[in-house]
Amino acid sequence: MTTFQDLGVREDLLRAITELGYETPMPIQEKVIPHLLNEDSDVVGLAQTGTGKTAAFGLPTLQRIDTACACTQAVILDPTRELCLQTCSDLTDYAKYIDGLNILPVYGGSSIEVQIRALRRGVHIIVATPGRLLDLIKRGEVNLEHVNTVILDEADEMLNMGFVDDINEILSHVPEQRKMLLFSATMPKEIAAIAKNYMHNPQEYVVGTRNEGSANVRHVYYMVRAQDKYLALKRIVDYLPRIYGIIFCRTRATAQEVASNLIQDGYNADALHGDLSQAQRDAVMKKFRERNLQLLVATDVAARGLDVDDLTHIISYSLPDDNDVYNHRSGRTGRAGKTGVSIAIIHSRERGKLREIEKHIGKQFERREVPKPNEIIEKQLFNLADRIEKVEVKEDEIAQYLPSVLKKLSWLTSEELLKRLLSLEFNRLLDYYKDAPVLDYVPEKKPREKRVKYDKTRTAADKDSRTAEEGYERMFINVGKADGFFAPSLIQLLNDNTHGQRIDLGRIDLLTNYSLFDVRQGDAHRVVSALKNVDFFGKRLYLEIADPNKDYAAENAGTEVKLNRRERRRAMYGDRPRERRRGYGGNFDDKHYGRRAGKPAPRTRRDSERGFARDKQGRKRDRKS
Repeated sequence: MTTFQDLGVREDLLRAITELGYETPMPIQEKVIPHLLNEDSDVVGLAQTGTGKTAAFGLPTLQRIDTACACTQAVILDPTRELCLQTCSDLTDYAKYIDGLNILPVYGGSSIEVQIRALRRGVHIIVATPGRLLDLIKRGEVNLEHVNTVILDEADEMLNMGFVDDINEILSHVPEQRKMLLFSATMPKEIAAIAKNYMHNPQEYVVGTRNEGSANVRHVYYMVRAQDKYLALKRIVDYLPRIYGIIFCRTRATAQEVASNLIQDGYNADALHGDLSQAQRDAVMKKFRERNLQLLVATDVAARGLDVDDLTHIISYSLPDDNDVYNHRSGRTGRAGKTGVSIAIIHSRERGKLREIEKHIGKQFERREVPKPNEIIEKQLFNLADRIEKVEVKEDEIAQYLPSVLKKLSWLTSEELLKRLLSLEFNRLLDYYKDAPVLDYVPEKKPREKRVKYDKTRTAADKDSRTAEEGYERMFINVGKADGFFAPSLIQLLNDNTHGQRIDLGRIDLLTNYSLFDVRQGDAHRVVSALKNVDFFGKRLYLEIADPNKDYAAENAGTEVKLNRRERRRAMYGDRPRERRRGYGGNFDDKHYGRRAGKPAPRTRRDSERGFARDKQGRKRDRKS
């Protein structure tokens, strides 16, 4: 088995990385470190996030630094402030036993005067974002004449962020005789152009195959309706009580919205995006690294500098536009030999994009159903039982309080005590998921069937015998068309009496004296309860889950309420203004004017305005002056 010592790493560096827990080199390190130490050619390294790239270029770069000279000898370019700080922190850890070595992070959002003072004191390695470094070069505060190593880290991300021109200008200030390293997860043509223009016979090292996803990551997806994404996210998180992961969103606004909702709903979460100040971002990342945060809701760019090895899950709340970005996301889990799960929450219109990602990473996504309420509650209960079983009991500290507590609870049996203990933790969860709807994924599109001609002989009894669609419950309500009850009436009743809870309706059958309609199974009892003791134009409503064996037509004959014209109009159209009602439900013809509803009648000029009059026989004649 190859060791870091076999690769030629110096003793002081070996001592530092051993203390950090490094045992054997990772594939990219095994290939790149000896090349940088022993050969003069440039290097292009293609490897995913989390494959050990920082140590691969950091250890040989540190070993090549001459601390006797106070000049800048190496420049490392990173796309974001966070990655800049992370790289600088890692290099500082590796250089723990190198005396007199100075490493400086240079990035926007912090005091440029402080950075200038540090540069004037002498810096051996500059770790910088392109924009701030270029600013310092133009001010004459950075001298790159003695630089012998230039490293472009996450080069593809710098390209995506529009830093190509800045990189070209920075490289124009670096001596021709220098070693250049370019690390990227992918190799787009713009990165290839930089390699061609500024690198000398570069040696390419590829870990895995290009664009390949991590072998230790399982990819799964949940398909839901677009409006159910957040509810599905909560179900998934509740089903994974030990999750430690990042939720990726496409935009800053979405990231902040999702994070705020999670915090409001009692989850241990926070947001990370570009609208936060540097101090806020540093505080959030510190909490997450120390596992004081369970969930981090982030944009792709903001999370670039976050390097955490033990993430259990990555959740794509929004699929990225670029397939390579998904590779970056999923590569954050399943590191250091551990397994990880990358989850995508999608709706039906994103299936095509998902297939593109599958082809790009060479892996299949496993389709799963959104966890059901009973499954979530069971998982949470077992997690609590596991925590109780493994909790550390501090005998000495608790001993003085135990007798009085035992006396207080002595009247409870062990079973009663356990029930109360579980209730303390789970009452909120049980209340939330009581009668909660099943968030079924959108079904696959069925082949189109030949349309059946409408059967005019179909009776009310035929409609009674219909069964609800899968996942829905058939409901009976004792009002129908003769009562002035129509689809808008049902929607209005539900909106007025369910207090903001969304009720999903399926098929609605309106009959003469009663109606049948479908609701999701989880909503059925809620609808019955909401419309209990409610009147519809003087008629007390009665609802029940429909029995297909009942003859509702016979039971409800002659029970209709007679409505006057105004009441019928109100039942059909609700309280909308009259001018909006006329076009409701289709293009009605106005029988009085021979025109379509909603348009003014054409104005007709009177005979007196035309300049003639009519005699008693109706014949036209010139008007007398």
